[in-house]
Amino acid sequence: MSSPSLLVLDEPSHGLAPLVVAQIRDVVEEINREGTTVLLAEQNAAMAFSISDRAYLLQNGRIALDGPTESLRDDPMVQALYLGTSGDDERVSYREARRRQEAT
Repeated sequence: MSSPSLLVLDEPSHGLAPLVVAQIRDVVEEINREGTTVLLAEQNAAMAFSISDRAYLLQNGRIALDGPTESLRDDPMVQALYLGTSGDDERVSYREARRRQEAT
């Protein structure tokens, strides 16, 4: 228990104040930097993206998209659907949003 190789966290930021979320993010990042692999299940995509190397975006219990976090963070559809940068409140699947984008 003193030197785990893997830490699994499920929604560590759920229901917490933004200041506490930032502190948790810093601690998780430090644990990872010290060599422990971290598997993080988190709905706060912005926080999770800020500390992860790879991401798996789930929709309806299935992987909708996966890849290096940097690539996903730069994807306009991911920004719109998961990071709230579009101003569009309509909720659609990643595939539907991509189809709409390609149709325009």
